[in-house]
Amino acid sequence: MVKIVHTADWQLGKPFGGFPEDVRSALTEARFEVIDRIAAVALAHQALHVVVAGDVFDNIDPGDRVLGQALSRMDQAPVTWWLMPGNHDHARAAGLWTRVRARAPDKVRILDTPVATMLEEGAWLLPAPLDHRRNRDDPTAGFGEMATPPGATRIGLAHGSITEFGGSNDSSNLISPDRARTAGLDYLALGDWHGHLEINAHTAYSGTPEVDRFGRDEAGSVIVADVRLGAPPRLERVETGRFRWLTRHWELSDAKDFEHQLDAFRASCKPARTLLKLTVAGAVSLAARVAVLERLEQDVAHALRWLEARSEDLLASPTDDDLSNIDVQGVLALVAERLLASSRSGEVSAHTARAALERLYIEALRVGDEASS
Repeated sequence: MVKIVHTADWQLGKPFGGFPEDVRSALTEARFEVIDRIAAVALAHQALHVVVAGDVFDNIDPGDRVLGQALSRMDQAPVTWWLMPGNHDHARAAGLWTRVRARAPDKVRILDTPVATMLEEGAWLLPAPLDHRRNRDDPTAGFGEMATPPGATRIGLAHGSITEFGGSNDSSNLISPDRARTAGLDYLALGDWHGHLEINAHTAYSGTPEVDRFGRDEAGSVIVADVRLGAPPRLERVETGRFRWLTRHWELSDAKDFEHQLDAFRASCKPARTLLKLTVAGAVSLAARVAVLERLEQDVAHALRWLEARSEDLLASPTDDDLSNIDVQGVLALVAERLLASSRSGEVSAHTARAALERLYIEALRVGDEASS
């Protein structure tokens, strides 16, 4: 038996465009720090090897700091790191992997050619490095011809899609789902799919160790694999991620619904380590809508690492109390009445009328507060 930590899709150097600088910096550093956490997992499980199934880097030309941070962190851990090019960091002559090899310590091994390599006595790695971002042929097709000593444990390492996840028409880097069986592999360690997924008893995606996009509520993780000759490996998913990227939809009927949802959410996560894409929907009073949006902007957004909130489907149905708070006279009173009538119509302009009435309500409250202070 050989024990390894299987990981992939580190995407070191990812720019995280669209976020403010402080968030970008935090997300970037988390991707370096996860190398330390992967090493800690290996030590805790007494695994001597970490195999990275592609996309160590986010592109083929990461800066010197990206290389330096990655290699120095790997150099600190008493394990051997096996790095294979994926589609983002594919191999090319005199390219990225030449730079990595020139700077890498002895404990960092580069698998940029499809040649069986001894992992340790009795265990061999069969890598399928990518030399282009998109390859029409199955990168694992040559595994069957990769000879290893009799009685050796065979571990395949590949980067691509078992199936076209998400219904994509991209037919590149597709891997046969029964490759482990046809190539006599004891384990096929895959990268490219950023979530943990076990395809069959001998094939699995580790997922990314640090999540980098919305759409996956699970934390980043690695697989600790006990690989045995001629038997299914024992696989254990171990969480390593610092940040959670969560998507939520809250249906509200009043402000209390929002507070209940918020309390439950806060109890389920660590807000400072959470990026949240939130949609609030439903029909509430004008006062409740204003209160909810104020809480999101003034409280929730500051507690979370990042908040993206959509409130277009949270409709305001003004009550008599709402209207009494719009203490206006003359022309403004007439405007308020017309906006209310338009907001209750089924016309296209109803949405604009509700927004204008909400703005009038907020300004009326502000003027009232200033007058009373």
